[in-house]
Amino acid sequence: MMVKNRHDAERAIPEVAFAAPVGTPAGIEVMPLADLRTRIRRQHLARPQRPAFHHLLTLHAGELWHTVDFTGYALTPGTWLWVRPGQVQQWSDLTRAEGTLILFEPDFPDPATAAAARLDDPHAPVVRTAAGDDRQALTIAVDHLHHEFRALGQLPLEAHVTALRHLLAVLLLRLTYLATPTGSPAPEPGQTYLRFRDAVETGFTRTHRVEDYARALGYSPRTLSRATLAAAGIGAKEFIDRRIVLEAKRLLAHGDQPAAHIAARLGFSSATNFSKYFHQRTGTTPIAFRATVRGPGRQD
Repeated sequence: MMVKNRHDAERAIPEVAFAAPVGTPAGIEVMPLADLRTRIRRQHLARPQRPAFHHLLTLHAGELWHTVDFTGYALTPGTWLWVRPGQVQQWSDLTRAEGTLILFEPDFPDPATAAAARLDDPHAPVVRTAAGDDRQALTIAVDHLHHEFRALGQLPLEAHVTALRHLLAVLLLRLTYLATPTGSPAPEPGQTYLRFRDAVETGFTRTHRVEDYARALGYSPRTLSRATLAAAGIGAKEFIDRRIVLEAKRLLAHGDQPAAHIAARLGFSSATNFSKYFHQRTGTTPIAFRATVRGPGRQD
């Protein structure tokens, strides 16, 4: 992993790009958290980052607070964190945790694994908890993957990369289909909600109106609201608003674009309308949010 600094007239914005260690296959890296601590300065890790590659993290000891898309998660041994490309993350103090971090680019897994593990699912859970046999299986999988990553040269390079892909596939599939330790699995969302959810994901920058999605999908607005309430616990308009606000927060936290540019990207007619909309739903202004999430001395 490599952090680049791009300077403008006022400050540096960290960009995180994938860079495999010299002499290792491109597309994946497996490292202890201790290596991350020594490689990247602490102030860089604390800044909002929006990587273009996957992060898988599991702890062996200690605890870690990690923020993904402005929600904090308490990580302990047995929990797995999966940050996907496009999500904004912030690290906390790494000195209290020991674990393994797996970084991989979206095209490193084979297409069949990518589909089965739902790599492109923007609604997948960020944190999973493993217990019993599941935890043991995941521990074996990550240890085997780490061992193979460090065994460069013991196999021909093509065979080594193939082995890494297979071992990563085992880990991804185990995590994706992790059994529910207690209770009954939640019911599958209905098709109406799933179609609406996918439509919002691709269309929220163009329209913010439930009526437009209803017309495009062939439902009534009331039907969409009932389906969304049943599956997500909120109405259709609230679902759209939350997706817009999330993207606004991502752009404000990680980028240096002015509010007018962000407003246009998100389908608002003016920066003023965007600012009012953001304030009504978050209780703060876009500029104040950016200043808060970046910390003192990092304001526009």
